[in-house]
Amino acid sequence: MANGSNGSRQAAWEFFGLELKRCREDAGLTQVELGLRVFVSGGYIGQFEQAIRKPQLDVARRIDDALQTDGIFERMWRSLIDDHRYADYFAEVVELERLATRICQFAPTVVPGLLQTAAYAEAVTVAANPFVTDAYVEEKVTARLERALILKDATRPEYWAILHENVLRTPVGGPAAMAEQLDRIAAMMRERTVWLTVIPYAAGACAAMGAMLQLMEFDDAPPVAYTETSFSGTLLDDPAVVKRAQRAYDLLRVAALSPEASLALIESAAEDFRRCASTT
Repeated sequence: MANGSNGSRQAAWEFFGLELKRCREDAGLTQVELGLRVFVSGGYIGQFEQAIRKPQLDVARRIDDALQTDGIFERMWRSLIDDHRYADYFAEVVELERLATRICQFAPTVVPGLLQTAAYAEAVTVAANPFVTDAYVEEKVTARLERALILKDATRPEYWAILHENVLRTPVGGPAAMAEQLDRIAAMMRERTVWLTVIPYAAGACAAMGAMLQLMEFDDAPPVAYTETSFSGTLLDDPAVVKRAQRAYDLLRVAALSPEASLALIESAAEDFRRCASTT
């Protein structure tokens, strides 16, 4: 995303914070007192007011209730975060990705969205939504490719990924599309845009096998975790829960191959798909 767009978005969040501070002070509440009423710490309220951290939707609603602001903070939240191209539970994650200094992902079955090619993204979208229009598919694919632009920014986050070998072997979109997808991942590894490793089948059971896991770190805010299954996702910011998620990711790292062996496995899988495509 362009720096100008990021700047405008940050300015809007700063306005959110200024309005929150003004309304809180008008109500005669300290940050701690407001935090108690909306079930977050006073420190979090301070971070919201300084635009360091963004509240979740339910917190914005509770702020409106506590300050009797007739839904203004929920409406501002929706205008800043909501994007109809993403599921409700994922829109805030997209916003946080733009602010993160480090993103660490584990993908058990599907290539992470930040690494997907257009053909792979289209195949995943159609598989999950077989009766939608071409326009719907195009919109979803475009949104996914736009998300990935953060990895091309001069200020891009460190991006770490762990893929289970399932991701390499499932022919999403067919052999030619998979060969292209794996070639793209291999190229990003060689360019050092990403630091990526693979957990092979031989590793057996591993931590967090059933769900995608994403960890995000920031310059001036605590880390958060996000987990996702087929039909929903959950953003986690409780420090104790995030710590457990980070430990799970550390265990996944231990189970993975070295970057060099991972790259060799990816390139081998790409060649297998290429040969398969040439014979069909």
